[in-house]
Amino acid sequence: MVRFLPGRASTGDGRLSETDPLDRQANRTKMSDNGHILVVDDQREICDVVHDYLSGEGYRVSTAHDGVGMRRVLAQSQIDLVILDLMLPGEDGLTLARFLREEFNVGIIILTGRGETVDRIIGLEMGADDYLPKPFHLRELLARVKSVLRRASTRIAEQAPALRLKARFAGWNLDMTSRELHSPGGKEVRLTTGEFDLLAAFVTNANQVLTRDRLLDLARNREAGPFDRTIDVQVGRLRRKLEDDPQRPSMIKTVRGSGYIFTPTVETG
Repeated sequence: MVRFLPGRASTGDGRLSETDPLDRQANRTKMSDNGHILVVDDQREICDVVHDYLSGEGYRVSTAHDGVGMRRVLAQSQIDLVILDLMLPGEDGLTLARFLREEFNVGIIILTGRGETVDRIIGLEMGADDYLPKPFHLRELLARVKSVLRRASTRIAEQAPALRLKARFAGWNLDMTSRELHSPGGKEVRLTTGEFDLLAAFVTNANQVLTRDRLLDLARNREAGPFDRTIDVQVGRLRRKLEDDPQRPSMIKTVRGSGYIFTPTVETG
């Protein structure tokens, strides 16, 4: 049996049973707001369990039961991490993960009973930072939450000086603060959150060969899996917006066997 809740456990079919009382939190009143976490799961019991446990660990926690509820919370609050179930009514978790990665700079942990390898691979390709199958141990979930948030805070700290800059390259203008990109002709080109993060990584590391692992670390706060194509997909989208001929790119070039290199000279200030 996998322990699931301090004082109780999940058997994997939604039932709860008693477990070791040592798992109970000694102090449920501490609240340091280590981050704001959104739990999206159609099983209200799971939302309640995770809410209580992570709240007891000092996190602010909100819950939602479908995509509509998730969007409502995102519109009202600044979220640092989303714990997302795959099997949801309406929009499925994979669709929501892709939406989150494109529109918001948040960590994503997929939490689901669908533990097949293909689901894990697709979830990571959609931009998830981590994947935890049900039934799960709350302490393992906490460890993964800490890991994703730690990588996110490290990346933000590393990029902080650059985010105050405006960058110019090949006639293009990128405002790191407002996250706006303007073409050489002065037209604003809309970027998703994922596209901006990737372009910022390229701009701040111009003329350096960046592996997929490094780009994922810079732009996605996570390490690459063996079948991860997230960066390749985002590079393709950026090329279509930046390059005159995306099939023969002159700015974001592929370095065979290594990764990518951003070739324009970048001026900042």
